Amino acid sequence: MNYLAIDASTEACSVALQFKGKTITRYDLCPQSHSLQLLPMVDQVLSEAGCKLKNLDGLIFGRGPGSFTGVRIGIGVAQGLAFSADLPVVGVSSLQAMAQIAYIEQKQTKVIAAIDARMSEVYTSYYELNVNNIMTEKMAEAVLSPSLLSAHYSAVAVQAYGVGSGWDAYEEILNPLKTNKGSPLVLFPSAQAMLIIGQEGFKQGLAVSAEHAQPVYVRDTVSWKKLPGRE
Repeated sequence: MNYLAIDASTEACSVALQFKGKTITRYDLCPQSHSLQLLPMVDQVLSEAGCKLKNLDGLIFGRGPGSFTGVRIGIGVAQGLAFSADLPVVGVSSLQAMAQIAYIEQKQTKVIAAIDARMSEVYTSYYELNVNNIMTEKMAEAVLSPSLLSAHYSAVAVQAYGVGSGWDAYEEILNPLKTNKGSPLVLFPSAQAMLIIGQEGFKQGLAVSAEHAQPVYVRDTVSWKKLPGRE
């Protein structure tokens, strides 16, 4: 099966294409430039593969949580591309994608993901590897004060492998919860990890039409917009 994955939910902007058994990727840390980078990245991977959107079986997108602006950009691009080629879509959690990278690169099977959500909070969830080698959510995504994470995860794991930007942002509070020392090797999600998770979503019948692609912000967007310095 042939799929395109795109993600702009955090500071990282990335695209991954699986076409005729070959995977082609683009990845860049480009805060504030996602709207300029994403479509050129898509064009690059399609051109390199000699592929057109109509040759694909579906599209996978980063649904959040993360930057409100980035999530909206990613979903907007995904919807536009999917509409143009009549492709079904599957959304993938940015937190789950980071957990998947930890399994792919570090063979970790129990992971706490934490993204800096600003406002002295983190977006977070806990994942364990399933029989299909997909990191699977064991606790619902939440936005929490870092001081609450220890109690929040006490029922599932005393310690787990940590991924995401939240660990560096709140190092003193969160470090006792993770098994890895220092700054996490996995700070941001990637479309390549989403490609793996999204394909499983297609197999499970989770695909929807482009108009039903939905973001997952976790935080109440109304209260966010009232704050100075909002995205």
